[in-house]
Amino acid sequence: MNQPAKMIEALLFVSPQPVNEEELAEAIGCDPEEVTAGLEELAGAWAEGERGMVLKRVAGGYTLASAAENDEAARRLLSKPRTPPLTPAQAETLAIVAYLQPVSRPEITRIRGVSADSASGTLLERGLIEESGRSQFGAICFRTTDLFLKLFGLSSIGELPPISEWDPSPEEQADLRERLMAAGGARLGEAPAAEGDEAQQPLHQVEDEDGLGEGDDAEAAGESEGDQPANAFAAN
Repeated sequence: MNQPAKMIEALLFVSPQPVNEEELAEAIGCDPEEVTAGLEELAGAWAEGERGMVLKRVAGGYTLASAAENDEAARRLLSKPRTPPLTPAQAETLAIVAYLQPVSRPEITRIRGVSADSASGTLLERGLIEESGRSQFGAICFRTTDLFLKLFGLSSIGELPPISEWDPSPEEQADLRERLMAAGGARLGEAPAAEGDEAQQPLHQVEDEDGLGEGDDAEAAGESEGDQPANAFAAN
């Protein structure tokens, strides 16, 4: 199989929609004639009855589809319940475990500002995190699993993007500081902020609107597994 045909095969495999010849030529950076020749070669390689997939021309473009004889098996596979996506709370908890592992549940709660019990429990059930010993205060610590690496396309934790890429800007830091001050004032019973002033909303309210508290109790970490920090990270 020549190089254009290989590239066309890869593009059709990753594209969720049919791709026409002009789009293929632009993506590959070759002449339309080369795309036509590549498609003809693929048509022979993916001819009906030869393999489990076929090359089809539909909706003005080309796509790879399962052969008709495999339709029943495909329906049985796709009829199974699919794993729902992670909620924002679960994604936050998973990110904290990935970057700070091994890390305990009280530490996660202190970082997020809301209880991590529900989110960490779901991540455990899905096999994305696992227990990794106990902290010096007896709290269970968590780390990511090989399934996490597989799903995120990583060969090791060392391939995680640097946290410095997401350092907040001065404006974002100022906005967060205002929200924290507003939340502290609300807890002390001070006068509420003016209506419509989003920066002065209590932090827990902002989190609820963003969906960050979904599935979690908005309780402090000290209620479970001890009030003291679980390791040097929390102590600092």
